[in-house]
Amino acid sequence: MARLLRAATWGLFPWRGYCSQKAKGELCRDFVEALKAVVGGSHVSTATVVREQHGRDESVHRCEPPDAVVWPQNVEQVSRLAALCYRQGVPIIPFGTGTGLEGGVCAVQGGVCINLTHMDRILELNLEDFSVVVEPGVTRKALNLHLRDSGLWFPVDPGADASLCGMAATGASGTNAVRYGTMRDNVLNLEVVLPDGRLLHTAGQGRHFRLGFWPEISHHTAWYSPCVSLGPRKSAAGYNLTGLFVGSEGTLGLITATTLRLHPVPEAIVAATCAFPSVQAAVDSTVHILQAAVPVARIEFLDEVMMDACNRYSKLNCSVAPTLFLEFHGSQQALEEQLQRTEEIVQQNGASDFSWAKAAEERSQLWTARHNAWYAALAMRPGCKGYSTDVCVPISRLPEILVQTKEDLNASGLTGSIVGHVGDGNFHCILLVNPDDAEELGRVKAFAEQLGRRALALHGTCTGEHGIGLGKRQLLREEVGAVGVETMRQLKAVLDPQGLMNPGKVL
Repeated sequence: MARLLRAATWGLFPWRGYCSQKAKGELCRDFVEALKAVVGGSHVSTATVVREQHGRDESVHRCEPPDAVVWPQNVEQVSRLAALCYRQGVPIIPFGTGTGLEGGVCAVQGGVCINLTHMDRILELNLEDFSVVVEPGVTRKALNLHLRDSGLWFPVDPGADASLCGMAATGASGTNAVRYGTMRDNVLNLEVVLPDGRLLHTAGQGRHFRLGFWPEISHHTAWYSPCVSLGPRKSAAGYNLTGLFVGSEGTLGLITATTLRLHPVPEAIVAATCAFPSVQAAVDSTVHILQAAVPVARIEFLDEVMMDACNRYSKLNCSVAPTLFLEFHGSQQALEEQLQRTEEIVQQNGASDFSWAKAAEERSQLWTARHNAWYAALAMRPGCKGYSTDVCVPISRLPEILVQTKEDLNASGLTGSIVGHVGDGNFHCILLVNPDDAEELGRVKAFAEQLGRRALALHGTCTGEHGIGLGKRQLLREEVGAVGVETMRQLKAVLDPQGLMNPGKVL
């Protein structure tokens, strides 16, 4: 009960300890020396420019720098750092690559930023069990480069070359989720340093799960090899602690290693683009493709504003119209069937400029342009920041909300575009805003909140992959209800009774 009472005071009192008399940005010398004793003097910085680099991400939220930045080299140092901060009541902010979009690294109460990028080892690769263990400094591109000759890959692709442990912390997703799932589906185990320094393995230390039986592999992917190990990959042992920490956004502990599920590299890959006369036609095609059980690997929507921006930024020559980018994985024979069925569906919805990209170079150009859509949008209004919405709705409600959102965006007077992973009902409005213009910033936030509530009314979510961070806490309460939020608070109170882990986020 005492813990729950302490939880009720989060945000009411600043952190305390023997540095509490110092102003924010001024940790006392003894505490800084204690940090240096753990990681070495060269791996601690209180320089203003370094702190400011670690107090912002890609979001529109203003910079909130920590009081110090440290770079641990191993999990033992992370544990000692956490225990030191815990004893002195100093907030802890985990930091990966800084590519988040919800202000997750902003140090709203100061404290110590723990930059985990120096821990960049691939600890263990289990080819027969289709799993790999990586530290926080390993990014998705680095992992797939390491796997390039193994016949396996890790498909979760949020666009940015993000830290894999950071992707686990935010419950990231991306362009391949319609086929391969999100981080929640692909994280098997986590090594977590708890706020007091204790070490937790969420599925038990050293636990690796075999691939098991996947219906989508047996029915749709003839390239799947029958000689791989097919052992059990399930467990009914206790609470799902792994699921608790995936998407916790650094508020429950520091993820220092993650065990990931790997997938076989497909035998053949084909990408395609097709333009449509309207947003409605493009989204209807998406729904019809999924209803026809075409096992599409990626299906991305870009409105005409985004297509124009991508043409300019990435030197494409696509029609300036609502467009779908698609990709198919499988055997040569399976792909022929998928392509034929998809072409029939999109033509029924008025598609034009239908083109296939089979060569790796062509596909790479297409998806590089898609991944750079954020920067293409920013280039439309130089000097401004981007604000990305992140709603996700059931596929059956996608045409309704996307068409209405496009109409609202056109009427709003805001500069923005729409892009999305429409295969799983997730899309983003990228709105460009002058962060120094309070009136415009207020209109952007009002637009985003209205869209979030519209998604909730359609039984969707306010965030499909970016997380809650600083800006969606009220929408979280509306989504899960008061009892849901209180249950989350109680869980946090047990794991983080002082409220030191990434304070001000999620709750």
